[in-house]
Amino acid sequence: MARDRGRDNPARAKRQRKLRREVYVFTEGAVTEPGFITFVTENGTRKEPGREIVCKVENRAAPTKRRKPLPLVEDASTKWREVRRAAEKAGLEPDHWNWPQVWCLFDRDQHKDIPTAFADARREGLHVAYSHPCFELWRLLHYQNYTSDFGGVCDSAANRLKQQPGFAQTYGPTIRSVSEEQAKHVMPGQLSGRYKTARRYAEGFASRHAGRTDQNSWDPYTDVWRFVEDGMDVSDY
Repeated sequence: MARDRGRDNPARAKRQRKLRREVYVFTEGAVTEPGFITFVTENGTRKEPGREIVCKVENRAAPTKRRKPLPLVEDASTKWREVRRAAEKAGLEPDHWNWPQVWCLFDRDQHKDIPTAFADARREGLHVAYSHPCFELWRLLHYQNYTSDFGGVCDSAANRLKQQPGFAQTYGPTIRSVSEEQAKHVMPGQLSGRYKTARRYAEGFASRHAGRTDQNSWDPYTDVWRFVEDGMDVSDY
């Protein structure tokens, strides 16, 4: 009788791979976005608990110059071609839930090439979660709605974020805001129980910018919730 030894058996290895979806993420930020992904992975309520989602930040060791939108999309495109070939070889179907995904999470900030990055990502079949002016807006929406534009400058959103509960530090009778570097780290108390509020606020931006094809004009805007739900298969946290 032939032995069925898992990875030594191609048929069984193929079946095992079909039981999960692999999601590869390229993030502009080196600290905040990876920390957010870890938080969602550990605390998120799955839409379909029986499905296994394996989410990996692919560019953790990437140099700063590769973390701008265009280089980010270029690296993600290379990864997607590799992943797609492997998925096709494994017999996965593009319309099935476990078809792999490659995401790019980037911001407007002061980048000049946002429309090109979007066009390249669309052409390559990548998924994009975009924030204008920056990812801190998504975090801020967990506390309050904010519809005034930021002029494309992240500092205003970041400063407002540091004033929210969960960011202050107590030194005896004195309460001080955390430093800019400390604020980059995502803590559970800053997000837990606030997802649906943030999602509702973020959805309001879509109608506000309807018909605008230049993503540079989407101020403010964030659709990180699409990555949470469509990529990580999470409905709440």
